[in-house]
Amino acid sequence: MADGPLIVQSDKTLLLEVDHPQADAARRAIAPFAELERAPEHVHTYRLTPLGLWNARAAGHDAEQVVNVLLAFSRYSVPHALLVDVAETMSRYGRLQLSQHPVHGLVLTSTDRAVLAEVLKSKRTAGLVGERIDEDTVVVHPSERGHLKQVLLKLGWPAEDLAGYVDGEKHPIALSPTDPAHGDAPWELRPYQEQAVDGFWHGGSGVVVLPCGAGKTIVGAGAMARSATTTLILVTNTVSARQWRDELLRRTTLTEDEIGEYSGARKEVRPVTIATYQVLTTKRKGVYTHLELLDARDWGLVIYDEVHLLPAPIFRMTADLQARRRLGLTATLVREDGREDEVFSLIGPKRYDAPWKDIEAQGYIAPADCVEVRLTLPERDRMLYATAEPEDKYRLAACAPGKNQIVEQLVARHQGDPTLIIGQYIDQLEELADHLGAQIITGATSVRERQRLFDAFRTGEITTLVVSKVANFSIDLPEASVAIQVSGSFGSRQEEAQRLGRIMRPKADGRTAHFYAVVARDTVDQDFAAHRQRFLAEQGYAYRIVDADDLPVT
Repeated sequence: MADGPLIVQSDKTLLLEVDHPQADAARRAIAPFAELERAPEHVHTYRLTPLGLWNARAAGHDAEQVVNVLLAFSRYSVPHALLVDVAETMSRYGRLQLSQHPVHGLVLTSTDRAVLAEVLKSKRTAGLVGERIDEDTVVVHPSERGHLKQVLLKLGWPAEDLAGYVDGEKHPIALSPTDPAHGDAPWELRPYQEQAVDGFWHGGSGVVVLPCGAGKTIVGAGAMARSATTTLILVTNTVSARQWRDELLRRTTLTEDEIGEYSGARKEVRPVTIATYQVLTTKRKGVYTHLELLDARDWGLVIYDEVHLLPAPIFRMTADLQARRRLGLTATLVREDGREDEVFSLIGPKRYDAPWKDIEAQGYIAPADCVEVRLTLPERDRMLYATAEPEDKYRLAACAPGKNQIVEQLVARHQGDPTLIIGQYIDQLEELADHLGAQIITGATSVRERQRLFDAFRTGEITTLVVSKVANFSIDLPEASVAIQVSGSFGSRQEEAQRLGRIMRPKADGRTAHFYAVVARDTVDQDFAAHRQRFLAEQGYAYRIVDADDLPVT
């Protein structure tokens, strides 16, 4: 019997002993194929899922590698049935392949005739495929390429898409050799960014997973330079669109005239067009009025920023873009709506995934200290919480008045450090902003005013900024070094990752970033906090828990 950090169980759960000297090595080794489910202090629970194993297979890991990892780190003998199941599950990926036939165009072929017979017998594939060419091949309607991949995934036989892509309209794009923001100093892609672009380009379409602050936009620019075609970039909001434009102007040979913004404010279609998800999903009289943007140019590349936030209607639009190269960018593939399988089938499998701690070790993102500050509610508030309706409990706990004093103490502790105070409830944030004499940004703040305040924060003109969830995504604030979270979107792991990401940009002096979550003890606030922290635990970040009463009085 080995003394490994992992206990592999027949129900496909993996138990990782956090304090074991090999725990970090085991966590990194299982990350490509196992999903973290629970992360309490001492033992973390991972699960093997078909989607996780298929993502690993698409990324180039085979069953033998997965089995060897489990055997190498397991404390006890690994159940033989589980090893067989891993091998059989992974072997399902690629037995069906989409490819281009010289005469019949798009076809579905199989290396296993019984599998092809099984999926063709299913009512779900009816209308998606055409005539049978031979025992191994069937014609696929090109317009159904995406829909068929979705159906095959749900049937348990994910297809490997080798059908290739249209070239799209050529447009010269190259990476700039110098960075004008740093006195025209030379620059180039970091090694992991280069690997991410290579992984995407070799796979044709798919998702790149990188920590916030690790330069996902630059990976997008690298893919654009590799493609050298017209590009449609879909982003979360107008502020993000303008940050993408600024970064592309800085990092590539593109000029302002070549980049268009397609948002609520502007409708520009240019060789590189940056559109917001919101404008694409706007409906008038039941019709998506801006869908023509998808056909406005012969796009050679479509980039989905923050792919974990892709609105459900965009999946249907993405099904029509299967002939285009597609790149999804995200810090976490976790989707709160459980549609990870849609990302896999319609954007593509995971092509590159860099653990946060690995990028931190290379000095490209700041080390982070994560602290949960637990507050005990006063007796009166506890009774109010105890007798509240279930739908009101989280708001009562999240907006506990005692959090204001804790925030004030933490701001004072880090006086002078660029600090973000982040929350979910506007009245709570307005009260905090008043209390601290700080500026506030919410959904009601105009784009111009948001940009003014973000710029003032970047230059150090203001050091404390109170922000609602509008600042969760695609906001570049490299100077921020402290984040204090007072409330969040229930148990959202993706939100936790994004909020920590606000402070992960490397600091000029190498200092550590500080992330605080202020939580009401013995309430759903504490339960949701534990759920949100799962993603960070998966990346190797441990939360220290401190009692609010133990904070030094300032």
